[in-house]
Amino acid sequence: MSHVIVFDVNETLLDLHALDPHFERVFGSATIRRQWFAQVLQSALVATLLNEYHDFGTVAGAALDMTAARQNVALAAEDRTQILSAIRTLSPHPDVRPNLERLQAAGFRLAALTNSPPHVAEAQLTNAGIRDFFEQALSVDELKMYKPVAAVYHMAAAKLGVAAGGMRLVAAHDWDVAGALKAGYAAAFIARPGVAYSPLLPQPDIIGADLHAVTDQILA
Repeated sequence: MSHVIVFDVNETLLDLHALDPHFERVFGSATIRRQWFAQVLQSALVATLLNEYHDFGTVAGAALDMTAARQNVALAAEDRTQILSAIRTLSPHPDVRPNLERLQAAGFRLAALTNSPPHVAEAQLTNAGIRDFFEQALSVDELKMYKPVAAVYHMAAAKLGVAAGGMRLVAAHDWDVAGALKAGYAAAFIARPGVAYSPLLPQPDIIGADLHAVTDQILA
């Protein structure tokens, strides 16, 4: 049984929909936010493959510039700063706090593992009011490479003092879940609205529509 549960942060715990009004105002459509974040993730993965690391904030800013160029939008410096700053003040999804409480009450150790730099991760979790649930907020920045590289999950396990069989990753990204599985860890996938798990990737033993459903299966 995996006694340590490690959570991805952005989209898994924190709701990016809070950024939608900014994208509506700047780009004329809230749907552009999804395009931007997809570009953030793509850029991070490519940077890892090419061994060209830039911290996640830099990647997010570059992806925002690329999105503006594609949309033929002249991105004002003030709007750019406002969007990127808002990432630090995202609210948790409604299912997060009650199910973190359930897992903690059941005796599980909880930690966070994010692509964000340490200072951003701390700010995000603190501003969301959930930092106290996690004994550590771990960042890929220490390794200068992004998930789903196996070394990231091994780093988390080492920091938490557990073997592969003692840790489970929970994420709303199939590539993150698959990365943990390939590295030898258990994993669970949260199928948030608009998200699907690729049939081409290793399949986790737990998939749920929200954190409540995932927590039910973990506790079972």
